[in-house]
Amino acid sequence: MCGIVGIFAHSPVNQDLYDALTILQHRGQDAAGIVTKENGRFFLRKNNGMVRDIFTQEHMNYLRGNCGIAHVRYPTAGTSCSSEAQPFYVNSPYGIVMAHNGNLTNQEELTNELFKADMRHVNTNSDSEVLLNVIAHELQKLGKLELAPNDLFTAMNRLYKRCRGAYAVVGMLAEYGMFGFRDPNGIRPLIYGSRKNKDGTTDYMIASESVALDALGFTVERDLKPGEVIYIDQNGELHSKICNGDSPPAPCIFEYVYFARPDSVIEGSLVYKTRVRMGKYLAQKIIHEFPDHDIDVVIPIPESSRPSAVELANSLGIKFREGFVKNRYIGRTFIMPGQSEREKSVKQKLNAIPLEFKDKNVLLVDDSIVRGTTSRKIIDMAREAGAKKVYFASASPPIRFPNVYGIDMPVRSELVAYGRTNEEVCKEIGADWLVYQDLEDLIRAATPSDDQGNRQFDCSVFNGEYVTGDIDEKYLKRLEEQRNDASRQKRENGENSYTGQCVDLFSEG
Repeated sequence: MCGIVGIFAHSPVNQDLYDALTILQHRGQDAAGIVTKENGRFFLRKNNGMVRDIFTQEHMNYLRGNCGIAHVRYPTAGTSCSSEAQPFYVNSPYGIVMAHNGNLTNQEELTNELFKADMRHVNTNSDSEVLLNVIAHELQKLGKLELAPNDLFTAMNRLYKRCRGAYAVVGMLAEYGMFGFRDPNGIRPLIYGSRKNKDGTTDYMIASESVALDALGFTVERDLKPGEVIYIDQNGELHSKICNGDSPPAPCIFEYVYFARPDSVIEGSLVYKTRVRMGKYLAQKIIHEFPDHDIDVVIPIPESSRPSAVELANSLGIKFREGFVKNRYIGRTFIMPGQSEREKSVKQKLNAIPLEFKDKNVLLVDDSIVRGTTSRKIIDMAREAGAKKVYFASASPPIRFPNVYGIDMPVRSELVAYGRTNEEVCKEIGADWLVYQDLEDLIRAATPSDDQGNRQFDCSVFNGEYVTGDIDEKYLKRLEEQRNDASRQKRENGENSYTGQCVDLFSEG
């Protein structure tokens, strides 16, 4: 999962891009990058690490221009090497930079096509570089020195026929404007907004989440539609076209469970309200399955589960307490590369308050259970703090299948619920009893009130139904070879280091 942003403005955008990245930092903590454009020249800074650590005042001064794109990343099928930090650049045609959130499910096929048919070289393991080269090739085929909006849309029509999977993209053309587009199913989120200036001009912003627009004073216009391309030309005029509208919309439901900030609005649903509803429906299930429960207190596992836990406690009429103190300077364990790093960070990240656990029957609420190792460690912490019994509630259903659309869900063998019943998962994580959200209730929670019954989501991690229709057992086995922790560590140990220096993409050296 990554965060992307693009801004076309009438004043320097370096500070706005930096601020937007800090707001989207929750979507990726492995690497970050910014590219700006001035007088047909690109200026790039990217490296591994957090946003605050990558960009100094010197870098900000270097990032000149009134148009730019930016990216925060965590690795999925690739590695955490900074050579795969985005944005990516290709010089022909026109000069193109691009930032991408998602995953191409036909990356291997496209890489071969690009080399054998298109005669283009891909230098990294990143599918984002593959996607950039497909864009470049389809624009090159137009054979035009001057590029009109309809020319871009023509090239994008061809791209949609070639690329499968999930992708939300922002990019720039050196002598032209800024563009953004979304995959035909709208799996990955992308939204745009506008900001009026005192002189009557209008700035535009495209981002992964609405909170980035809110914080920078942009008015949200709407989500990009599945298969839609928008283009802001050099004169600041916005053009849009749905270049592929043949597939059913199916946004990723896990955005609502975990990734998105609670104050974001995705496809008309406020993420916070969705999480509150998740707590309400989970409480109803607890009442049905454990009518004689002896829960003394409900405690959330910070941060994503808090809205669900509060509503669950209210619905059950049980005390809600904060039993864990979170170290806010430790990253989100789910998106940390490497199992050893995730396990090491749990104890550093959370500390129990014994007062809230001692001699009590505690219900812990988390947004989800992925590998189960974190849940097990937290349950152990609760017992060590004095809890008599520890129950566990997951605000989402059992995760039994890998994600192929840009979320680094581990391979099936590393998912605690894969091949196990709920009772077996309960035993594995060491809880006294375990309750999962029903998938139907999760869908109901994420669906706007005025759209009940008409919304489809990608729920593949829960039900194994992949909306792009191109995922088979052969693909999943190949994915397992690429994504398991041992394979990733082996790849990263073989990667060369990269200095992450500033680069003027149009200068020598």
